[in-house]
Amino acid sequence: MTHTIRKATADDAGRLAALAAVTFPLACPPQSSPADIAAHLANTLSDANFRSYLADPGITVLVIDADGDLRGYSMLVDRPAADPDVAAALTILPAAELSKCYVHPDHHGLGAAAELMHASLGEAAASGARGMWLGVNSQNAKAIRFYEKSGFRKVGTKSFNLGATVEHDFVMERAVPGVPSDERDMPAGEWTR
Repeated sequence: MTHTIRKATADDAGRLAALAAVTFPLACPPQSSPADIAAHLANTLSDANFRSYLADPGITVLVIDADGDLRGYSMLVDRPAADPDVAAALTILPAAELSKCYVHPDHHGLGAAAELMHASLGEAAASGARGMWLGVNSQNAKAIRFYEKSGFRKVGTKSFNLGATVEHDFVMERAVPGVPSDERDMPAGEWTR
C-alpha cells in the first residue's frame, strides 16, 4: 500500500466519519447492540464531531492517506486526563491521550497500524508529552496485543459509555520516544511541563 501519514484537515471530516463507521464497530465487544454502536457513531464520530475535533488546538488527528482514500486515523488529545480513574492510574506525566487509533480492515496485517502508532508517538513527543495513554475495551484481545507489542502496559481500568451500555476498559500507558529511562520511573508528581 502506497500511502502517507499526515495531519488531517477540515476537508477530511466527512471521510473520517465514513472511516469511523467502518472501523469503530470492529473494536466493540460482540454483544454490543447495533443501537448503541449507532448512537456512539452519531454522538461522537460524525462529520460534525470530526470538524469540531479538527478545530480544537488540543487535538491532533493523523490520517493514513492512500491517494486521497483514508485508510486509518489516530486522534491525540493533549490535555490532562479528566476521568479521575485515569488520572489516578497514570504514572508518566505529562501524558497525551491516544483517544482513537483505527485502520481499515482491508489494511490489517500490512504494517499500517504500526506506522500510525509510530507517527502518533512522534506527534506526542513533539507536543512535549512524556507519556501516552489509551483506553481499550477489556474484551478486545487483538487490540490489547497490538498495544502491548507497541510498548503499552496496563495500569488501571475505566468505564466507557457505549450508547446506553457501560463498558469496561483497560487503561494502558507507555513512555514516548525521547524520555530517558531514569525519568520513566519518577513519581508522577515530580514531573512538570
